[in-house]
Amino acid sequence: MTGVAGLPDAEYLLLTSRVALGLDGGFAVAVPTRRRLLVSAGAVDPLLLSVDGAAPDVHEAQRRAFLDAGLLERVDAARNLFDDLAADPTWLFAAGEPVTAEHADPATAGWTGIEHREIVDAAGRPVVSLPVLRDNPEWHLSDAPVIVHAPGGDRVLRGFRRLYTTWLTHLADERRADAAAPDRLLVVVVESRQIGEALADWDDPRVRLVHTVHNSHLPDPYDDPGAPVTGMWRRWLATLDRYDAVLWPTAAQRDEVAARFGDPGTFHVVPNTIDLGAEPPALESRDPRLVVMLNRLAPQKRVDVAIRAWQRVVREEPEARLDIYGDGPLREELQRLIDELGIAASVTLHGATAERDAIFDRAALFVTSTAFEGQGLSIAEALARGLPVVSTDARYGPREATDGAGVLVPPGDIDALADAVIGLLRDDRRRADLSRRARAAAARFTPDAVRPALVAAMRAAVDSPSRRAR
Repeated sequence: MTGVAGLPDAEYLLLTSRVALGLDGGFAVAVPTRRRLLVSAGAVDPLLLSVDGAAPDVHEAQRRAFLDAGLLERVDAARNLFDDLAADPTWLFAAGEPVTAEHADPATAGWTGIEHREIVDAAGRPVVSLPVLRDNPEWHLSDAPVIVHAPGGDRVLRGFRRLYTTWLTHLADERRADAAAPDRLLVVVVESRQIGEALADWDDPRVRLVHTVHNSHLPDPYDDPGAPVTGMWRRWLATLDRYDAVLWPTAAQRDEVAARFGDPGTFHVVPNTIDLGAEPPALESRDPRLVVMLNRLAPQKRVDVAIRAWQRVVREEPEARLDIYGDGPLREELQRLIDELGIAASVTLHGATAERDAIFDRAALFVTSTAFEGQGLSIAEALARGLPVVSTDARYGPREATDGAGVLVPPGDIDALADAVIGLLRDDRRRADLSRRARAAAARFTPDAVRPALVAAMRAAVDSPSRRAR
């Protein structure tokens, strides 16, 4: 049985650790946008779920921000584990094991010596105590006990992963009951590697795990596909065969991972999507000397490379201006660099903006000097406005996104970046040619273009038995 647009009939949930506009960059747009794509493919009321421990009023503000940005149609489409516990913890009270002497015995991984953090309900009553595992990068995989304070006495869940699966099972069972379909499949779209690792042994045969990828798996300097993979990526790649489908944003990353680590037959290329929007203004109406950047001011984006290149650009094209939009931890450092290079008259850090398309519509060029990407969604968004792109040829994304509508330069190459910008600012005909190609390149990332790949991935996951079923 299929949904109205071909999506397999199932309950769909999207799950991440945290997703917040202004804090999580393009990820915070990509995740709710994927939810909208699922809806357009026939999913009925998929929930956007998070498990971060911020206060309920913080989560409420985040949901309102999504609503105001048009990324959610109503605030209750997004829910948080700890908000749900505070509002009504009764679903948790029967979970876990009754407390026994074993749980207080360090030899059996009991709770002796483990610090716990108490979570209370709306009336201030203790509901659950979470283990605090400081300086442990694998806290989410630990069996350190989660203590449930049930009315009939404390109970124990073995680790955060059991807390997560108990919550997800509760949500699924509620929806199955409403649909009078107790065996209906649950498809959990996992948007966080840490969560994926935690769920990798969840062996409920009614569950399918579809894992997404948002960024490069390669270590610094991010350009060697054979470099040793470390940390969370190393652990996550070891669980690749446990997911019923893995959604890669680019074919390049899928192919390099498959060649090195193997494809268990579950890999699919499903890019994040953009709205193409109305026809952009003609190139003649734009400011021919205005170059823009729009990204987080974070190490990954290497905005310093563009600023250093700009010293040469403005020397050779004195009327050129670089407007940089976005915020992040490097803002003060980047402003100092601008001042030290003596280019403050032509480079401006504008901070975050909600006027992306209006900014793109005024400019002659879009520049990104990123060190690595998952997909480089901002490139497609610029192309959708008919804006030619100069980008580093970083793994992964810029090459696929530009598709002949931009100029690629080696990552970190300041002179090459400056040459590309100067060349396009001086060549109106080439800019016009790139602008004409831009919309066609961007159209490959619209919902209509990507939806068939998403449906095919979901169908492949649903039509096969769970890869974790024992």
